[in-house]
Amino acid sequence: MSTTTVARFDPAHLDDVPAPAHRWLARAIAPGTPLHRRVELTMEGEIRLGDRWQPFHAHQTHVPGERFRWSATAGRFPARINGFDRYEYGVGEMRWKLYGVIPVLTATGPDVTRSAAGRLAGESLLLPTAMVGAPWVTWRSVDDEQAVAEVRIGSETIPVTVHVAPDGRLLRCHQSRWGQVDGKPYGMRTFGVTFDGEWTRHGVSLARRITAGWGWTGDGWEDGPFFRAELLDAAFPS
Repeated sequence: MSTTTVARFDPAHLDDVPAPAHRWLARAIAPGTPLHRRVELTMEGEIRLGDRWQPFHAHQTHVPGERFRWSATAGRFPARINGFDRYEYGVGEMRWKLYGVIPVLTATGPDVTRSAAGRLAGESLLLPTAMVGAPWVTWRSVDDEQAVAEVRIGSETIPVTVHVAPDGRLLRCHQSRWGQVDGKPYGMRTFGVTFDGEWTRHGVSLARRITAGWGWTGDGWEDGPFFRAELLDAAFPS
């Protein structure tokens, strides 16, 4: 019978990491915690569809650097939709149905895949243990408050800039991401996420609340966010 040894976090792993990322990861991961590479997240919140905010409840399987699948039910009775966004095996896809039966959105192809890869890169921050010693991420310094994670997804390397408080709390991140906004053609746009609150599961501290949107200016979004969520639970399958 063979056994698999799971690497555990040692603060010495951060010796070559830029100061802002060092503060965040040292705060977010307790010494001796397994360096989990997968997380199962449960969340609820609101998503803006057109000019209306709609409630949602979602489950996300997230393997940073490799794949994600965000499955949700959104809207209010009786007009609820359910489905998923995903990036798996190098392919991005969106598939949503009204009442679970009537297709309302089905999309795949190079543009969807490229956008989903950018989402996967940014959401790598949802699992701090995956940002330590992983072969698909390298760090570089910007200043005392910011660092850049160079995240490799497939053949593309995607820079994600993180902003960290003096006490190590992750405050926000931004990146250039391929996407389609307000029916305009796909293109590179600035995407920003803010993080608020903390909670800890099995030695890993995660952001409690997440707000995201296109058109990040550094202080907010040009047209406001489109996504607001609160994390309810996290599990770390082996």
